[in-house]
Amino acid sequence: MKMIGVIPARFNSSRFKGKPLADISGKPMIWWVHQQVKKVAELSEVYVATDDIRIQTVCEEHGIKTVMTSESHKTHLDRLYEVSTKIDADFYVNVNGDEPLIDSEAICKILPKDDVDPSANYVANLMTVLRNPLEAVDISKIKVVTDVYGYGLYMARSPIPYPKGTYEFNFKKFVGVQCFTKSALEFCYKAKRGPIEEAEDIDEFRFLENGQKIKFIEAEVTTLSVDTPKDLDKVRIIIKNRLECVV
Repeated sequence: MKMIGVIPARFNSSRFKGKPLADISGKPMIWWVHQQVKKVAELSEVYVATDDIRIQTVCEEHGIKTVMTSESHKTHLDRLYEVSTKIDADFYVNVNGDEPLIDSEAICKILPKDDVDPSANYVANLMTVLRNPLEAVDISKIKVVTDVYGYGLYMARSPIPYPKGTYEFNFKKFVGVQCFTKSALEFCYKAKRGPIEEAEDIDEFRFLENGQKIKFIEAEVTTLSVDTPKDLDKVRIIIKNRLECVV
């Protein structure tokens, strides 16, 4: 069973242009993500999937393999599909390029078990308990609700579920670590964008709105996706403190 790691990274992010190359303690952000993904021994190879020569150049300078993809992709899932047409594997493990704090142990949680059929439309996604209450109302943090078997019911940028009956529950948020089979990526690429995906602007609704399941796997994850320059400032402080502790 062949599994590869893919880190999608585009330069022209609408909220933070050029963020994969943002400096964190002397290294570009994409380097920090790659360092963690490559620690996962089960992954045969790790690639950065980009559409920008500037990102490709920096990756090559740091010994990181790249796959050049189309500039026309609207979502990272479309970019992953293109990678699947160029590099053959049974499973594609996606780690978003704006997750520099992700640790390899968390990535290992998403790896498929032996009973997962590599020919099926299999989709899995990490989630974690939301520790900071302010994140519940932060629209950049996607909240997740699952059924009792761990399959996604709904995702939202607003706080869900609403605590009318009880406060005895934990909000859970989407983590940008995912696993797909080739057929799942092909299904997603060919499926139509639905009204909820349009409204929430959450790519993974492509599966739910078209009758497919997403398995959410809970993990204890130290994560802060870099969506804005303010997020980057926080990450810089955290990584700087980690490095000082090592010294």
